[in-house]
Amino acid sequence: MEAVRIFTINTEAEFENLALEVFQYQYKYVDVYRTYVDLMKVDPNRVRRIDQIPFLPIQFFKNHQIITRGITPEIEFTSSGTTGSEISKHLVAKSELYRQSYTNGFRYFYGDEQQYCILALLPAYLERTGSSLVYMVDGLIRQSANPNGGFYLNQLDELAEKLAKLDSSGQKCLLVGVSFALLDLAERHKFNLKNTIVMETGGMKGRRKEMVRDELHGILTKAFGVDRIHSEYGMTELLSQAYSKGKGVFSCPPWMRVLIRETNDPLTIAPVGTTGGINIIDLANFYSCAFIQTQDLGRLNHDGSFKVLGRMDSAPIRGCNLLVYG
Repeated sequence: MEAVRIFTINTEAEFENLALEVFQYQYKYVDVYRTYVDLMKVDPNRVRRIDQIPFLPIQFFKNHQIITRGITPEIEFTSSGTTGSEISKHLVAKSELYRQSYTNGFRYFYGDEQQYCILALLPAYLERTGSSLVYMVDGLIRQSANPNGGFYLNQLDELAEKLAKLDSSGQKCLLVGVSFALLDLAERHKFNLKNTIVMETGGMKGRRKEMVRDELHGILTKAFGVDRIHSEYGMTELLSQAYSKGKGVFSCPPWMRVLIRETNDPLTIAPVGTTGGINIIDLANFYSCAFIQTQDLGRLNHDGSFKVLGRMDSAPIRGCNLLVYG
């Protein structure tokens, strides 16, 4: 099957049918996933619904090479990790597939990236190599073709001056930043932004106290003069992102879904509205594993949107995200 078919999904039936095709493909060609499915004693011939598909624990990305047999990866993404912890490695077979995923995902929620001047405040990510977030934002900045866009490390005053100038000129802007850096900017400068989307990607990186999302967003909305803060939800082990346009309620692009599993029975999908572990179907992970059992805790709404409520009790704090969600 062709991986690009995932970007033509229009209906729930198309998603389910394609997800089942991807499951069969990955069972056949991704050795680590096949071994896991067999150990779970799941007969792939009996899998006829997406809630019957086994979800691979995300920890497998720390010590296994999860990629289609016989393919050499074009790029490798790594998690930041915490001191003494193992890092996750995502072997990406085709970088173009990731570009299509993050581009189509952004356009699905926000329209053409060429409308925006994209300013990125991602110091913790820029200070290391292998960040899928930096790769994505860099790609969007390049595709936007706006000469004023770019990354900022610690130049908060320069960023503040440019952002205020662009916004007042009527230029639509996207300021995307790691949480602690946005707080640093908010403490040094006050804004009254009319044409700017402020988007946090989570992440205190041990540089600030943990806080619930409502508290963080309250501080940022006041400092930037906006009525809501947007959010991005992604991770090293995925090639797609969910976005929130306010209040921490995330939505997925058509080729991505969130299911909630029972906290005491990881093989059972919980009813909508139940709090439990977040399972993600990311069909852009065509050449690795599209069915991921994360260590995040969440709750699914009837319209398919979801909230991230924290981390599972047994899970280490994710190195790229020390924010406690509320």
